[in-house]
Amino acid sequence: MKWEEVLIVHVVIGKTINLRNDDGDSVVMISFTGHVTGKYFEGSVLEGAVDTQIIGRFGDRHSLSARYLLQGTDHTGQACEIYIENNGDIHKSPKNVLFRTSPRIITNSKALDYLNGDVLVGEGLQTESGIDITIYRAL
Repeated sequence: MKWEEVLIVHVVIGKTINLRNDDGDSVVMISFTGHVTGKYFEGSVLEGAVDTQIIGRFGDRHSLSARYLLQGTDHTGQACEIYIENNGDIHKSPKNVLFRTSPRIITNSKALDYLNGDVLVGEGLQTESGIDITIYRAL
């Protein structure tokens, strides 16, 4: 199977909220903003984006779930929005990658309509300003 890069979400970390549980799993919710680049879409992450991470009793972050809305233009120059639901597991990631996810995309772009049903994979890498999440689609 071959993969094609669809877009990169350049995440800027915002406020975090913690729920600490000494007897089991804890939760951290991380708000974020950022911008998006790619050959099919360019735009920004709208306010309200949040990543929720479950933290195990011994500090291991073992699952994450992010939801965010992008606003910008597709490769045809048309204004559009893209909703991304990004779920993954942190501990199963390969070396040098923070995490891998299984994104789901919903878009109102006619040119990007195929993304609504494509098989997608996300990969997170740490950067100086935050995290870059690259989303790929199976060809």
